Amino acid sequence: MKVTLSALDTSESSFTPLVVIELAQDVKEETKEWLKNRIIAKKKDGDNNDDFLTMAECQFIIKHELENLRAKDEKMIPGYPQAKLYPGKSLLRRLLTSGIVIQVFPLHDSEALKKLEDTWYTRFALKYQPIDSIRGYFGETIALYFGFLEYFTFALIPMAVIGLPYYLFVWEDYDKYVIFASFNLIWSTVILELWKRGCANMTYRWGTLLMKRKFEEPRPGFHGVLGINSITGKEEPLYPSYKRQLRIYLVSLPFVCLCLYFSLYVMMIYFDMEVWALGLHENSGSEWTSVLLYVPSIIYAIVIEIMNRLYRYAAEFLTSWENHRLESAYQNHLILKVLVFNFLNCFASLFYIAFVLKDMKLLRQSLATLLITSQILNQIMESFLPYWLQRKHGVRVKRKVQALKADIDATLYEQVILEKEMGTYLGTFDDYLELFLQFGYVSLFSCVYPLAAAFAVLNNFTEVNSDALKMCRVFKRPFSEPSANIGVWQIIFCLDTGVKRGLNCKVMRNLLGEMEMSCVLFVVVVVSQLAFETMSVISVVTNCALIGMSPQVNAVFPESKADLILIVVAVEHALLALKFILAFAIPDKPRHIQMKLARLEFESLEALKQQQMKLVTENLKEEPMESGKEKAT
Repeated sequence: MKVTLSALDTSESSFTPLVVIELAQDVKEETKEWLKNRIIAKKKDGDNNDDFLTMAECQFIIKHELENLRAKDEKMIPGYPQAKLYPGKSLLRRLLTSGIVIQVFPLHDSEALKKLEDTWYTRFALKYQPIDSIRGYFGETIALYFGFLEYFTFALIPMAVIGLPYYLFVWEDYDKYVIFASFNLIWSTVILELWKRGCANMTYRWGTLLMKRKFEEPRPGFHGVLGINSITGKEEPLYPSYKRQLRIYLVSLPFVCLCLYFSLYVMMIYFDMEVWALGLHENSGSEWTSVLLYVPSIIYAIVIEIMNRLYRYAAEFLTSWENHRLESAYQNHLILKVLVFNFLNCFASLFYIAFVLKDMKLLRQSLATLLITSQILNQIMESFLPYWLQRKHGVRVKRKVQALKADIDATLYEQVILEKEMGTYLGTFDDYLELFLQFGYVSLFSCVYPLAAAFAVLNNFTEVNSDALKMCRVFKRPFSEPSANIGVWQIIFCLDTGVKRGLNCKVMRNLLGEMEMSCVLFVVVVVSQLAFETMSVISVVTNCALIGMSPQVNAVFPESKADLILIVVAVEHALLALKFILAFAIPDKPRHIQMKLARLEFESLEALKQQQMKLVTENLKEEPMESGKEKAT
């Protein structure tokens, strides 16, 4: 495809493009002129103060303005009568779907990027990341992800240190994992509460802690009849909520249920493969067949990754089709769809092995295979393969630029051509999802496989550098997004620790033949809450069940299973109570941040009070003057 870059022909030697809009080949001149006029009309009221905002902030503002270009009286895109428009339709989205605009992306700042790389990942060393520098270049959302990744990695070290001797000395002694499971429960609660405090420190320093989303503007993909918002008084698309609900409950929900059923069907095929491999090994007993025992788990782990990725595309399409007004609502529905499927797809086989088959050896083997295989696949697919392809493309671009004999800024031309072919970073969703599943593997069943935390730590140390590499060299520079925390993922991580305690005891009742349906309903309700908080709660339940199944605990109640059930339930409730007490006792914001926020609120109220007093005084002065004029008249 031939690409023309009008920006490169500018006569201003100091011109530095912030955002590139790539048009399709042979776009009509009247379309270019119309699009340019619409963009310029938005710019007229702007301010050209280059020193006040950073490059990332300027790019974010440009993206915001482009996304909020909406059709008014136009019936079609000039020059393209087939590209219909109606009032309220997003112009940028229509241009993209019509193929007139190929893509819109911000350019890297080569000098600033080089400085960031030198302090971030080019020298492999165990050190803290330059989170403030990452925030300055990529924005708060990406900086918070890397901050959480770093914190979570260091938080896993105590679990890894304790798990290593368990693996070396009491590997086959399942009686001893009661202490490890108990530590797991407290650990999963404390680390999430401490993260909230660290997150509050960072976002206060960046000025986004008190960021409000109450009057969030409609997302670019939202469409409807143009009308007046009754709350804000602004003109925006309006779409009946009942139509959205019909789409959710009549189409999206049945589709998700069908995918969950298919995932369970694939799981049963995996167990058939395990039975076949085990039978083959028992018949021959050779070393080759002992290696074959791991093949079904490896195949199943690869199939899980493929199914997760395919389902992700379907979930994005359905959530976009539901036509949510706000970006936050869109993200919440997308996360809910993806989490329910990923949780069942990744953990259903482990729960089945632990609480139905009760085969701890197979559980350990499956957990180790799923965890290690998924980590290797993620590293290859997310970083190394894209980086290798990007390096090959970079060589071709340099050869093309060297052969080019046009009178243009070759450096800028090379940068634009190189970056436009880079992959698009789709946000932190997949990165948080990977950490969420890792947190599940560690917190749910790590007492059965104590090395899970150690493998997670090793993976995350390389993940920090590979993610930094892909942000700087593999993907286009993403538009920066302001953020006050890690959003819905923080809640999901924490609920995960709580359900751990609650679900474990209810699963224990399942194992003993009671309340099977209530356990299933409880899992569904918990998973449909929000992310890391959910996994935290689930891990409580699972670990309680594993403790209740241990020979040491069963030896205390050799005859009465009812007493065992009551004890396990009581322990589960006590641990849940401890979790919520710890969550309440550890403030989400440190004391000095609370004091600064209180001081800021006080100063704001005082300034408002002084302004009101000033207005009242001026009004009182004006009243005698007006009354004097009336008497003179």
